[in-house]
Amino acid sequence: MHLVPADRADRRTIDGHRVCEAIAAIGDAGRVRTWADRFSLLADANRLALLLALHRTGPLAVSDLAIATGMNDPAVSQALRLLRAAGVVEGQKEGRVVRYRVVDRDVRSLLEHCAADAG
Repeated sequence: MHLVPADRADRRTIDGHRVCEAIAAIGDAGRVRTWADRFSLLADANRLALLLALHRTGPLAVSDLAIATGMNDPAVSQALRLLRAAGVVEGQKEGRVVRYRVVDRDVRSLLEHCAADAG
Protein backbone atom coordinates (compact mmCIF):
# COMPACT_ATOMS: atom_id res chain seq x y z
CA MET A 1 0.00 0.00 0.00
CA HIS A 2 2.81 2.34 -0.88
CA LEU A 3 0.58 4.80 -2.78
CA VAL A 4 -1.89 5.44 0.03
CA PRO A 5 -1.41 8.99 1.32
CA ALA A 6 -0.35 9.34 4.94
CA ASP A 7 -3.72 10.82 5.96
CA ARG A 8 -5.43 7.57 4.83
CA ALA A 9 -2.74 5.04 5.73
CA ASP A 10 -4.41 4.02 9.01
CA ARG A 11 -7.63 2.92 7.27
CA ARG A 12 -8.31 -0.77 6.77
CA THR A 13 -8.30 -2.03 3.18
CA ILE A 14 -9.79 -5.17 1.75
CA ASP A 15 -7.79 -5.35 -1.48
CA GLY A 16 -4.75 -3.22 -0.76
CA HIS A 17 -3.06 -3.81 -4.12
CA ARG A 18 -6.22 -2.66 -5.92
CA VAL A 19 -6.36 0.45 -3.76
CA CYS A 20 -2.86 1.32 -4.98
CA GLU A 21 -3.89 0.62 -8.57
CA ALA A 22 -6.95 2.84 -8.13
CA ILE A 23 -4.84 5.66 -6.71
CA ALA A 24 -2.42 5.33 -9.64
CA ALA A 25 -5.34 5.32 -12.10
CA ILE A 26 -6.73 8.53 -10.62
CA GLY A 27 -3.35 10.21 -10.90
CA ASP A 28 -2.74 13.90 -10.50
CA ALA A 29 -5.62 15.89 -8.99
CA GLY A 30 -5.00 18.77 -11.42
CA ARG A 31 -5.35 16.45 -14.40
CA VAL A 32 -8.60 15.08 -12.97
CA ARG A 33 -9.91 18.66 -12.55
CA THR A 34 -8.97 19.52 -16.15
CA TRP A 35 -10.91 16.52 -17.48
CA ALA A 36 -13.87 17.27 -15.18
CA ASP A 37 -13.95 20.80 -16.60
CA ARG A 38 -13.89 19.42 -20.16
CA PHE A 39 -16.72 17.04 -19.39
CA SER A 40 -18.76 19.87 -17.84
CA LEU A 41 -18.43 21.77 -21.13
CA LEU A 42 -19.71 18.71 -23.00
CA ALA A 43 -22.49 18.03 -20.49
CA ASP A 44 -24.65 20.82 -21.92
CA ALA A 45 -26.74 19.50 -24.83
CA ASN A 46 -26.57 22.80 -26.77
CA ARG A 47 -22.78 23.09 -26.48
CA LEU A 48 -22.40 19.44 -27.42
CA ALA A 49 -24.64 19.95 -30.47
CA LEU A 50 -22.50 22.92 -31.54
CA LEU A 51 -19.32 20.92 -31.13
CA LEU A 52 -20.70 17.94 -33.02
CA ALA A 53 -21.76 20.20 -35.88
CA LEU A 54 -18.36 21.88 -36.01
CA HIS A 55 -16.55 18.57 -35.74
CA ARG A 56 -18.47 17.01 -38.62
CA THR A 57 -18.63 19.98 -41.00
CA GLY A 58 -15.62 22.09 -40.21
CA PRO A 59 -15.70 25.86 -39.71
CA LEU A 60 -19.15 27.47 -39.45
CA ALA A 61 -20.44 30.95 -38.66
CA VAL A 62 -22.75 31.74 -35.73
CA SER A 63 -25.85 32.18 -37.89
CA ASP A 64 -25.27 28.85 -39.65
CA LEU A 65 -24.73 27.10 -36.32
CA ALA A 66 -27.96 28.66 -35.03
CA ILE A 67 -29.90 27.23 -37.96
CA ALA A 68 -28.24 23.82 -37.66
CA THR A 69 -28.87 23.50 -33.90
CA GLY A 70 -32.20 25.32 -33.60
CA MET A 71 -30.66 27.80 -31.16
CA ASN A 72 -30.87 31.56 -31.54
CA ASP A 73 -27.80 33.60 -32.53
CA PRO A 74 -27.17 35.13 -29.06
CA ALA A 75 -27.30 31.68 -27.41
CA VAL A 76 -24.84 30.30 -29.96
CA SER A 77 -22.53 33.29 -29.44
CA GLN A 78 -22.64 32.85 -25.66
CA ALA A 79 -21.87 29.12 -25.91
CA LEU A 80 -19.01 29.79 -28.33
CA ARG A 81 -17.58 32.44 -25.98
CA LEU A 82 -17.45 29.84 -23.22
CA LEU A 83 -15.94 27.19 -25.49
CA ARG A 84 -13.41 29.69 -26.85
CA ALA A 85 -12.39 30.76 -23.33
CA ALA A 86 -11.78 27.09 -22.49
CA GLY A 87 -9.61 26.67 -25.59
CA VAL A 88 -11.96 24.17 -27.20
CA VAL A 89 -12.85 26.24 -30.27
CA GLU A 90 -11.35 29.19 -32.06
CA GLY A 91 -12.75 31.61 -34.56
CA GLN A 92 -11.17 32.80 -37.76
CA LYS A 93 -12.36 36.09 -39.15
CA GLU A 94 -12.89 36.37 -42.90
CA GLY A 95 -14.09 39.87 -43.65
CA ARG A 96 -17.13 40.42 -41.42
CA VAL A 97 -17.74 36.70 -40.87
CA VAL A 98 -16.16 34.65 -38.08
CA ARG A 99 -16.11 30.90 -38.63
CA TYR A 100 -15.52 28.63 -35.65
CA ARG A 101 -13.79 25.28 -35.50
CA VAL A 102 -12.85 22.73 -32.83
CA VAL A 103 -9.16 23.00 -31.92
CA ASP A 104 -8.86 20.92 -28.74
CA ARG A 105 -7.44 17.56 -29.83
CA ASP A 106 -8.81 15.67 -26.80
CA VAL A 107 -12.31 17.06 -27.33
CA ARG A 108 -12.10 16.17 -31.03
CA SER A 109 -11.28 12.61 -30.04
CA LEU A 110 -14.31 12.48 -27.72
CA LEU A 111 -16.52 13.94 -30.45
CA GLU A 112 -15.29 11.26 -32.83
CA HIS A 113 -16.66 8.65 -30.43
CA CYS A 114 -19.96 10.54 -30.10
CA ALA A 115 -20.28 10.82 -33.85
CA ALA A 116 -19.55 7.11 -34.31
CA ASP A 117 -22.28 6.22 -31.81
CA ALA A 118 -24.78 8.46 -33.64
CA GLY A 119 -24.55 6.14 -36.62
